Amino acid sequence: MDTRKVLRATAITIAIAAVAGRILWRPAGHDGRAAPGADIVQTPGERGFTLGSLRFAPCELETGEGAATTAAWCAPFQVPEDWQRPDGRRIDLRLALVRGSAALAERDLVVLLAGGPGQAAIEAWPRARGGFAPLLERRNVLLLDQRGTGGSNALNCTRDGDETEQAFDPERVRAQTRACLATVSAHADPRFYTTGDALRDLEAVRLALGGPQFDLVGVSYGTRVAQQYAMRHPQAVRSVVLDSAVPNEHALGAEFARNLDDALKAQFGACAATPACAKAYGDPWANLLRLREALRAKPVDVAYRDPFDHAQRSMRIGPAVLAGLVRMYAYLPETSALLPLGIARAQGGDYASLAGQIRMLGRDLESLAENAMQLSVICSEDADLLPPADDDASTLLGSEFLQTLRAQCAIWPHGTRADDFHAPFATDLPVLLLAGEFDPVTPPRYAERIARGLPHARVLIATGQGHSVMGRGCLPRLVARFVDTLDAAALDAGCIADFSAQPAFIDFNGAAP
Repeated sequence: MDTRKVLRATAITIAIAAVAGRILWRPAGHDGRAAPGADIVQTPGERGFTLGSLRFAPCELETGEGAATTAAWCAPFQVPEDWQRPDGRRIDLRLALVRGSAALAERDLVVLLAGGPGQAAIEAWPRARGGFAPLLERRNVLLLDQRGTGGSNALNCTRDGDETEQAFDPERVRAQTRACLATVSAHADPRFYTTGDALRDLEAVRLALGGPQFDLVGVSYGTRVAQQYAMRHPQAVRSVVLDSAVPNEHALGAEFARNLDDALKAQFGACAATPACAKAYGDPWANLLRLREALRAKPVDVAYRDPFDHAQRSMRIGPAVLAGLVRMYAYLPETSALLPLGIARAQGGDYASLAGQIRMLGRDLESLAENAMQLSVICSEDADLLPPADDDASTLLGSEFLQTLRAQCAIWPHGTRADDFHAPFATDLPVLLLAGEFDPVTPPRYAERIARGLPHARVLIATGQGHSVMGRGCLPRLVARFVDTLDAAALDAGCIADFSAQPAFIDFNGAAP
């Protein structure tokens, strides 16, 4: 297994495939319904086209892997930073259109709504092409970096880059937040980088395109954007796919600690029930708690070889650093399968491999960690609804996560939140919800809770899988079939029985035969 590639995947929620070329539209949807949207106007001999009022030209999207790029079509687009003051500061949004393989594409557009909050759709684009390949057989895809991310006036701050253990210090957190605020305030007013502002941007883009209907594909935090947009602009939406969904009623971060513990106990329980794994590790959950307590009593200074430049470095590992690594490893079955082994080796005194993995994870999450748009979202939409931090004191993640959020939100400017923002998702639209059995952030009960109030919804749970599952197994084909037919109930989803949990590694060669 290429561990580095697996770790990189934990830092990216989802992506979609790209194929360059001339974009054409079918005159109507395949189901015979009228298909709104402006026609492409393409001048012979010119590279580019007009869609609605937007002029698209060829562009290359960086893949994040060396010099490789992905071809697409891009158009300039500006919006007011404050929608209540259209004559005030305007910001550029990064917008790209990617065509599928059909000579005549359906007129509805698939729209990726990325996670985070803080992830940019265009930066996520190259990562999981297979997951969207069936959709791209008939449809084209719209990518819009949400305001405050990527190429849309990003609210970026430089982090210290130090993954080493530090005791929680609220004053240090507040000082760092003030410094970040001073940086972003030079070009942005953080009050206007909320989900509500992003919804107005997306609708403005749709109207500028000529009013096509959208097939929304939201992932993680992007499921909040999808639900909010569908409730406020139902006529603009044709279908909704929610992968690793967050209920509208839920405050982001409120149950992170509980959900992580539940997911780890379930995964480790599978190990304890397997003879070879139980023989090697006994009870991995108990081992993790013992390791945490040992590090709490005495953090460990570790010398290790940097996996990027091979330089000799040192790191202090304590309970917070351990919890952060375990949390991110739990996102994917391929990395969570390494946890019992890593815990056992650390208990035996070998922390070097753990330190290298922490370093890799920290670097791969760097761009998301440096984006402060997440504070504009959480401080405006969720902070006042978070439970007391002491409720999480006994969990692996502990109370510091919520304490940190509160310290940051005491400094960060707050935007507005609609009175009905946290109302349950209600719609007659067709909705397909995807969930991973061992998701440590958005467990299957979230998807089931959303679906209970929807007349045309269905939940598919991928056994043994973690967070963001749309690219797994047969799910890409099922999603495409749903978007084609708009009938979640009629999907033949028997193939999801083929999913299973990833066996834990017995050593670095893999699981027991």
